[in-house]
Amino acid sequence: MRRLVSELYVRDNCHPFKATVLVWIQLPMWIFMSVALRNFSTGAAHAQGFSVQEQLATGGVLWFPDLTAPDSTWILPVSLGVINLLIVEIFALQKMGMSRFQTYITYFIRAVSVLMIPVAATVPSSIVLYWLCSSFMGLSQNLLLRSPRFRQLCRIPLTKGDSDTPYKDLFAAFYSKFISRK
Repeated sequence: MRRLVSELYVRDNCHPFKATVLVWIQLPMWIFMSVALRNFSTGAAHAQGFSVQEQLATGGVLWFPDLTAPDSTWILPVSLGVINLLIVEIFALQKMGMSRFQTYITYFIRAVSVLMIPVAATVPSSIVLYWLCSSFMGLSQNLLLRSPRFRQLCRIPLTKGDSDTPYKDLFAAFYSKFISRK
């Protein structure tokens, strides 16, 4: 069995490590950006001539005019949690017959998504805005890569599991799982 798997890795050029390389780059970048924004928001990072903290304190928009303060309305933290849950659910809806381990991981990530809401409510809005934009880009990428036209435009080959109507299928799976439960 191992020999067969090794042959598939070589033949299809799809070693599992290649799928995780991006995560090992993105995760440290996400942490470093979050720490940098925290330092800017608390005044721990100084620059000559101007204060980044002062600029963040007046650089917000709409209901969060001060990016150094937590969002008192909880709109940003709840939006972050909802988008992260949407990403998890889109992934879970496309998987049929998940293993017990995959199911546990999915529940764990759902819990982390919900627990991020109170965490996001206690940190400066600049950090939550970064997290929200990052999650929104992830959700957009997830949805865009399902589009047959986009995949054809980017010359991404179709697989056996790809649908001609991925958004209808996703909505139908979402509807049957969450809305039409009886």
